[in-house]
Amino acid sequence: MSGRNESSRGSTSFSRRSFLKGSGAALAATAAATRGEDAQAQQQQSNVVSGATQITLNVNGEDRQVTVEPRTSLLDVLRGELQLTGCKDLQDVYVDGADTVMIDGKATYAGTVLALQAQGKKIRTVESLAAGGKNDPVIEGFVKHDGMQCGYCTPGFVVATRALLDKNPKATLEEIREGLGGNICRCGTYDGITKCALELAKGGA
Repeated sequence: MSGRNESSRGSTSFSRRSFLKGSGAALAATAAATRGEDAQAQQQQSNVVSGATQITLNVNGEDRQVTVEPRTSLLDVLRGELQLTGCKDLQDVYVDGADTVMIDGKATYAGTVLALQAQGKKIRTVESLAAGGKNDPVIEGFVKHDGMQCGYCTPGFVVATRALLDKNPKATLEEIREGLGGNICRCGTYDGITKCALELAKGGA
């Protein structure tokens, strides 16, 4: 009896080990195959993403040809390719409005738009508001009401104010505050900015 039990236990033990070894080998083979497929997919995706393309952007009334990758932001193109540095890059923080431009008349964060998405649209940067040696009334109003301190947010606020007044020339103070809510001034010059916008709205500028 004792011998048969030991033999039986030994046979069962051997069978389990064989099963576990076989299962482990199968899992390892599956994982290796999956890793290979994932690596191939990532390589294919990388090849697609890294493909540079020449596009035409209409910036400040002029068609400009630039070469971009699919993931290149409009902000990077404006600053790096076209040297329009009025829109500011705050190290991947695109919720303060410092990178505000107008796209088809709408105030937009340039850092949140791909350059490819801006094709066929009219892009205006703060530089367009001082073209030909003549400042836009918004710029003059910012100076008059001291609507800047460090000045880093100022270009974005100027563009946003111009977009707001173009859309709503008779904006009230509440409408101005709401309309400029997407821009942040860390120096706290909101009073001067809103005074500028309100004066222009009352004058219809």
